[in-house]
Amino acid sequence: MIVGWLAVVALALTAFAFAALALRLPREGFALFGAVLVFGLAGYAWQGAPGQPAAPKQAAAAASNQGEAMVEGRAALFDRTLPPPNYLLTSDAFARRGKFADAAALLQGGLEANPDDQESWLALGLALVGHADGFVTPAALQAFGRARAIDPAHPGAEYFLGIAYLQSGEVRAARNVWAGLLERSPPDAPWHEDLTADVARLDDMIARAPMLQGQ
Repeated sequence: MIVGWLAVVALALTAFAFAALALRLPREGFALFGAVLVFGLAGYAWQGAPGQPAAPKQAAAAASNQGEAMVEGRAALFDRTLPPPNYLLTSDAFARRGKFADAAALLQGGLEANPDDQESWLALGLALVGHADGFVTPAALQAFGRARAIDPAHPGAEYFLGIAYLQSGEVRAARNVWAGLLERSPPDAPWHEDLTADVARLDDMIARAPMLQGQ
C-alpha cells in the first residue's frame, strides 16, 4: 500500500514539474496548480474508501479550492493578448466558488456564439468534471474533444483530461490519453520528455496493480 502511494505521489510531483517547466506555468500559480494535484490524490484515495462518511462543509471548501486551482491552471496555458470574453470571466467566478453547474451553463451559452474558442471548451470540460465530483462524463469528454479539435497542437485538453481520469481513479484511461498526446507531439515538443516519464510511471503502476489492468 505504501509503495503504491509513493508511486502516486511521484506521479503528482512529475505532473507539477511538467506544468511548471514544460507548460510555463507562472510562479504565482504554483500553489494553485498544486492544489489540483492534491485534490486529485484525495479523489483517488476516496475511490479506495467508499464507506468513508461525508463531510459537507469540508467538501464545499474543497470544491472552492479546486475551482480556484482549475481556473488558474487552465488560464496559465493561454497567451492572453486579448481579454477573455465576459461569459468566461463570469463562469470562472462561479468555478472559483465551486459552483460548477452555473459555470458550465454560462459556458454552454457563450459557446453557442463562440464555437471556436478553445479555452472556453477546455473550461467547460473542467467545469463538467467538477460538477460530476471529479468523474469524466460523456459531456465532459465531448468538451475536451472539441478543445483538442480546434488546436490539436495544444496539449491542454489531453493533459487536463488525463489529470481528470487520474482524479477519478481511471489510471489506464489517463495513461492512454497521455500516450496519445505523445504520439501526436513532435519529439522536440517542450512537454515530450516529462510526459514520456509520466506515461512510463503509469505503465509501472498498472503492471504492479492487477486491479488496474482490468480498467
